[in-house]
Amino acid sequence: MPRDDAGPDFIEALARGLDVIRCFGSHPVPLSLTEIAAATGLARPTARRIVLTLEHLGYARSTPAGVVLTPRVLELGVAYTLSTGLWEVALPHLRDLVRQTGQAASMAELEGADIVYTARVEVPKVVAVNIKVGMRLPAASTALGKVLLASLDPGALHTALRAEPRSPITPHRSKPIDEVEAELREVRARGWASTDGEVAPGIRSVAAPLRDGDGRTVAAVNVTAIAAEVGHRELIDDLLPLLLQTTGAIGRDYDLIHAAPQRALRAT
Repeated sequence: MPRDDAGPDFIEALARGLDVIRCFGSHPVPLSLTEIAAATGLARPTARRIVLTLEHLGYARSTPAGVVLTPRVLELGVAYTLSTGLWEVALPHLRDLVRQTGQAASMAELEGADIVYTARVEVPKVVAVNIKVGMRLPAASTALGKVLLASLDPGALHTALRAEPRSPITPHRSKPIDEVEAELREVRARGWASTDGEVAPGIRSVAAPLRDGDGRTVAAVNVTAIAAEVGHRELIDDLLPLLLQTTGAIGRDYDLIHAAPQRALRAT
């Protein structure tokens, strides 16, 4: 079905192909052609042609049980993370943070009403939070999202808070917009955010902004803990200082890398 808000240069075939790739992220796999068509709203013959094209390009594969994506799809996401340089800069620091805290750490960016995880370092545990790179969560219910929302100008914030999240996850606890806006004012003033059981019961998180050399928030980093292991006071008193040190170190390294070409040009 054509997009009502699309302009004359919009390529519907490309959009449909991306819809097919995305549908694998929210449904059990493998998927039959009928299931792909239902998930995307496409006619079955259209879904079939798109799957055949993806197979020809190496992004999908047909099995007796249905269609699955291939690892080549990762190239699409990795192209973004490598193009910014942020992932490569942040990962060593995230690993150090995990070693220091004994808890998982993540980096995310804001997209509409969602956060999208762009880096994740796990810690082996019997009970762990199931977060993967590329996963979406509603921004207003996460510590990462609150940090990112707090960095927006008033117009962008108004739009983001009233947009419909694309994440399939329903938060355990949701707050009215006026309460979220009041909380974001506090986050903006103190420079970090925390949550306790908002996305899922028993999960605590504290997050801080990752800024470039101009003070612009480019991402957010968090530490996530199981409530039975880490109390809220420990999260703030012990883990937050380490998190702030980490975001500062990532920001400095990121700025050095991005400023180097400009400095070299000025020197010549």
